[in-house]
Amino acid sequence: MGRFKVIIQDDEFGEVMVRRSALARGVKFSVDTSGRLAMSVPAHTSEFLARRFLKSNRDVIREKLPVRDPSEQRARDYQKKILMKKAREYLPYRLEYYAKLYGYSYSRCRLTHANTRWGSCSSNRTISLNIGLMKVPEVLRDYVILHELAHLNHMDHSKAFWAEVGEHDPRYKAHEKKLKMFSPGV
Repeated sequence: MGRFKVIIQDDEFGEVMVRRSALARGVKFSVDTSGRLAMSVPAHTSEFLARRFLKSNRDVIREKLPVRDPSEQRARDYQKKILMKKAREYLPYRLEYYAKLYGYSYSRCRLTHANTRWGSCSSNRTISLNIGLMKVPEVLRDYVILHELAHLNHMDHSKAFWAEVGEHDPRYKAHEKKLKMFSPGV
């Protein structure tokens, strides 16, 4: 197990992500955002030992951790792949359109699949947009894009920030409320 991360195929749990860490003092099991079982192990742990830890802890894992069925994992991976493709074909161009229309300048557009955020804007002017935006109506996608563009001028949610969002999207309050009906997670 020479690499930092390795995937072990398991009949019961499907793909198990094994992360080797110099900081790990023991074996720790968790469930990652996709519902896969994840193991953190000390850096020197062999794949053989990782498999042995997995085998000897099956009952505890079944009891304590909400591991998804392997077929659900594959379905989610496929959905993420489709959404990423659609997002690549749409979101950067829509962001560029609004940036030019309203005179904004950003450094780059990044696509993510975070579970809790629709978008973000960093101090280095990188705008991140969640691929889950492809599951919501276009007017809500536009609201998120305009919201993140406004952060280029106001890195907070001050009155000035909301006034700027309101200049470009007069119905932003309704859009923000409607967006809460959806989940950014894939």
